[in-house]
Amino acid sequence: MSENKDEISPATARKRPSGLGRGLNALFGDAAVEAPVLASPGSAVKPAPVAGDSVQHVDVGAIHPLPGQPRRHFDETAIAELSESIAARGLLQPIIVRRAPDGPGYQLVAGERRWRAAQRAGLHQIPALVRELDDAATYEIALVENIQRQDLNAIEEASAYRKLIEDFGHNQEALARLVGKSRSHVANLMRLLDLPASVQDLVGDGSLAMGHARALIGASGAEAIARRIVKEGLSVRAVEALVRDNREGGGRKGSTEARSLDSGRDPDIVAVERHLSELLGIGATIQYAGDGKGALTLKFASLDQLDMICQRLSGESI
Repeated sequence: MSENKDEISPATARKRPSGLGRGLNALFGDAAVEAPVLASPGSAVKPAPVAGDSVQHVDVGAIHPLPGQPRRHFDETAIAELSESIAARGLLQPIIVRRAPDGPGYQLVAGERRWRAAQRAGLHQIPALVRELDDAATYEIALVENIQRQDLNAIEEASAYRKLIEDFGHNQEALARLVGKSRSHVANLMRLLDLPASVQDLVGDGSLAMGHARALIGASGAEAIARRIVKEGLSVRAVEALVRDNREGGGRKGSTEARSLDSGRDPDIVAVERHLSELLGIGATIQYAGDGKGALTLKFASLDQLDMICQRLSGESI
């Protein structure tokens, strides 16, 4: 059985640096819980409701998914494994819900994968942090929670950014601060939404990497090139050269330019540098001396961003 990344141990919680990440904690809200809140099949424990933000045991059937939530794809194998873990140990980390704005019951804010797994495990009630949230805050938390767990593909993340901009008046700079990434990361992701729908689908299902997709933005014949990438396994540099050749009407000029990119730097080092920047959502610079040694520099704009980088590199849950 694979490790359950949704469960956070008390030891991990104690290790969390107290000086970092307070902006995200303020967004999610801190619940004062004296002991771990467990829910298991047949549990008779049902804490009394508390006004405002509180951890309660909520009927699974009274919880409804968030319409238009950022995450669209769920790994059924991973949910089955999580269900087995929950059936054996209970749900150790509460989900986040709000009272349904247009009817009875509750609306999911964060933790849909855990909710689905709990249903499959046969739980009738699960612990939930019930929060008083408006629509904008609800969607912000749903986005941040998924990004922190690295559960969103690039198209889902980009679509979530666009929704927050178009529906709730956010700008790219504010979104970058919210999710702890660079403004250029947000802008580059949103540009993926200019690609044809069929190319976006390939990015969404993992057939096409973000680096390949970015090279296709604005390219003529992007759909045909995307199919060729998937079929032939073209590198990002090969795709960039191919797109330039198409724009210039063919010939050797595009290939010559491709070889002269980045002022003679090793193209493989440049590709790794670009991949790290896209993966972490921050500026990454590699200085390579050519003898197998070098230095990697990661740039952050806030302590929250540093906190997210440290946890991703250490493999801790957030």
